[in-house]
Amino acid sequence: MARNRAISQHLSCCHVCYKLAPVESHHCPRCGAGLHPRKPESTQRTLALLITATLLYIPANIFPIMITEQFGNALPSTILGGVILLIDLGSIPIAAVIFIASVMVPVGKLISLYYLCWCAHRQDEFGARSRSVMYRITEFVGKWSMVDVFVVSILVALVSLGGVISIRPGIAAIAFAGVVLVTMVAADSFDPRLLWDREETAEE
Repeated sequence: MARNRAISQHLSCCHVCYKLAPVESHHCPRCGAGLHPRKPESTQRTLALLITATLLYIPANIFPIMITEQFGNALPSTILGGVILLIDLGSIPIAAVIFIASVMVPVGKLISLYYLCWCAHRQDEFGARSRSVMYRITEFVGKWSMVDVFVVSILVALVSLGGVISIRPGIAAIAFAGVVLVTMVAADSFDPRLLWDREETAEE
């Protein structure tokens, strides 16, 4: 059974209020938001943002994300170094949160978005549903990537109260925050409707 697309009916769907309007309209007649059948240059803009995020992820891992000071000695730690340090200090749950939020989530999100851009470019007609699920998961999980920055901030506040050990954020925290923000914008720039275009065009 063929599934009609809004664009094939010469209609566009508003991203804000989901009202259908003629494809020639540039603004939604209900809420006034910008209207376009597909996000312009979606794949190109998403790829450009992904490359930026990938470049930012390099200094985020090379430079120290936090600096631990104990008895006057400063010990800079990278993301992975900080995870190992926290494990040595017995803070395994915090180490696990930082590892998941700083390594698994950003790398997984980058790989997922690169893959989705590749699929949109190829316009594979199979697997659009599973890729749409992947996009929704990527978009949802990415919003929690800032947990790492929050954890470091909390550590800075809490551990400094102890007096013996103090922790302060390193320059990599700024680069990592940039990675999170840029990947969030990249996920928002990607138009998941591109994943369905080839499949539904084939059915029509």
